[in-house]
Amino acid sequence: MENLDQLLIENPVIAAIRNEEDLEKVIHSGVLIVFVLYGSIISLKKICVRLKEAGKVVFVHVDLIEGLKGDYTGLLFIKQCGEPYGIITTKATNIKNGKKLNFCVIQRIFVVDSLSLKTGIHNIQSVLPDAVEVMPGVASKIIKSMENQVRVPIIAGGLIQTKKDIMESISAGAMAISTTKQELWTLSEE
Repeated sequence: MENLDQLLIENPVIAAIRNEEDLEKVIHSGVLIVFVLYGSIISLKKICVRLKEAGKVVFVHVDLIEGLKGDYTGLLFIKQCGEPYGIITTKATNIKNGKKLNFCVIQRIFVVDSLSLKTGIHNIQSVLPDAVEVMPGVASKIIKSMENQVRVPIIAGGLIQTKKDIMESISAGAMAISTTKQELWTLSEE
């Protein structure tokens, strides 16, 4: 598998799926990278297998998997059960444990004010994820200010509703965007 930077450059639209209907649609879409934002310890393997059989690069948001404890053993379970390319998490301990397990790790941060921005940048610099997903993704100013302070790819996510939102996020310095908006998934085919 190529490195994350190259994957994001070549595939800047990421599908974020929240249910079985999204899963069915993304399997038949041209999107390569998929963020799995739902599931349980019972359904996760099936979800990952279906996506990988469709040639998708899978990232599992470990904080959103029902029945999963967010510790080393929980991540080891995901590694053995679903074998995703990587994980997404808001938790520093999951980032550290994910790296120990050779996952590609994306840290998701929510920026609601200047303090959360400062704290987010500090956390990124201390745990060194492979990439960071900034929420909300329509915050182009925030992306611009983070770009020079963190040395990892930035993915814009949350509230991405239009092609214009995508272009503004990319122009501000995001390497890719993630969206649940299915109409935007087709942009990866253009």
